[in-house]
Amino acid sequence: MTKFSDLNLNPKVLKAINEAGYETPTPIQAEAIPPALEGRDVLGIAQTGTGKTASFTLPMITLLARGRARARMPRSLVLCPTRELAAQVAENFDTYAKHLKLTKALLIGGVSFKEQDVAIDRGVDVLIATPGRLLDHFERGKLILSDVKVMVVDEADRMLDMGFIPDIERIFGMTNPLTRQTLFFSATMAPEIERITNTFLSAPARIEVARQATTSETITQGVVMFKASRRDREASEKRKLLRTLIDKEGDKCTNAIIFCNRKMDVDVVAKSLKKYGYNASPIHGDLEQSHRMKTLDSFRDGSLRFLVASDVAARGLDVPNVSHVFNFDVPSHAEDYVHRIGRTGRAGRDGTAMMICVPKDEKNLADIERLVQNEIPRLENPLKTAKPAEVADGGEEKKYTGRTRRSSKSGETRSKTSDKVAAATDTQAATPETNVQAPAAAADTQTKSKTDSRQNKSDDRRANSNDNRGKSGDNRSSSRSNNRSRGGRDNGKTVVGLGDHLPSFIALSFEERRAG
Repeated sequence: MTKFSDLNLNPKVLKAINEAGYETPTPIQAEAIPPALEGRDVLGIAQTGTGKTASFTLPMITLLARGRARARMPRSLVLCPTRELAAQVAENFDTYAKHLKLTKALLIGGVSFKEQDVAIDRGVDVLIATPGRLLDHFERGKLILSDVKVMVVDEADRMLDMGFIPDIERIFGMTNPLTRQTLFFSATMAPEIERITNTFLSAPARIEVARQATTSETITQGVVMFKASRRDREASEKRKLLRTLIDKEGDKCTNAIIFCNRKMDVDVVAKSLKKYGYNASPIHGDLEQSHRMKTLDSFRDGSLRFLVASDVAARGLDVPNVSHVFNFDVPSHAEDYVHRIGRTGRAGRDGTAMMICVPKDEKNLADIERLVQNEIPRLENPLKTAKPAEVADGGEEKKYTGRTRRSSKSGETRSKTSDKVAAATDTQAATPETNVQAPAAAADTQTKSKTDSRQNKSDDRRANSNDNRGKSGDNRSSSRSNNRSRGGRDNGKTVVGLGDHLPSFIALSFEERRAG
């Protein structure tokens, strides 16, 4: 078995590795370090969590052990897609180069330009930067990249997702291709990434220690197919399901990263977890850099149990002991699933990854299964089997109770109306048929008398309506009189057992039934 002592690294680097507690390199480290020390370009492809950072940090420090940096002319350059990943690379550099007198500068957004300018002016051996901030310094005339001896592009596929490829190509153009050694690392290899490697890498040593876009075998995966009871309750019921999954894991869930697709959802989920007593905090790109670093530090040292994150935390962050990853949303890009769950089960440890899939995300789930070439096991929805007290909402659904009450009142009104109609129907059905079929002469006299009486009442009501115009009660009386008149009940036939409060169309239905 290969050991670090077999890789021709600088003795002072080996001393730092031993002090850090490492003896055996990972497969990507064992295969990438020797060609990098020979000065060859390296194209490394490996799933996340396999130690790619040390694969370029260790040989880079060994190569830079001799020589001295000049002002504004860094000797090496490491490009990272996010601030957090750049800060992590800087920490790795400090760990492995502590016995060597090498200097570094970290150029990321959210930090004062002035402090970064001072570090660059002194001269740095290693420049670690995000593409945007690096170009800002270059355009201000603070950087000269023609003396870069080793250039590293980390998480290249994430660069592609974030739209940094044009910036990467521009930065490559600022360096000297004749004296530059390039180390290119990624977890996946999209066609655009392959085009760049063919353009800027010269006969690279291609190292692929695992099939592209595979997930670690040490991670137990599962997905809950979830459908809300009502569309407008999907978000709150989904958060309830997340809490139930966490509680079901119990003590096995020592800490977890919870991924959401949108920054807004990150804040909402974190706030909801806090409300129910979970130790959670959000992290996403809209937060200040100082706050993001403080949150990450709290998660690393164990004082924060749940980190609710957008994909800003999905790539490259090394927190060794993450027991669980919860995908609150199915990632819209299948490759992101590989990176997200790669935050757990690192360095041979066991991990658990769970995902919640709503009907609209089933297409994205199919894309993920197609990418990893495996079906993700379906998990039973714990809300269906849990006792009501175990998933009590605790007030999160209050915003819907107003609508529910209005619906209930409307239902009561409809029920009362139906009861009245049913009672009238029962009365009509119970009336003997002989009461309806009076002799024709008597019926005509009775009908004429009732018609005259109704006409007189109608005239009186119209007069009162004209004298007291604007009073709603009289207007309603006039309207009822007109409705009765339009209903056709003065057609010479008598309907027995129907009150004046019933609509005319009901009266007509009884008359038509009797006539038939």
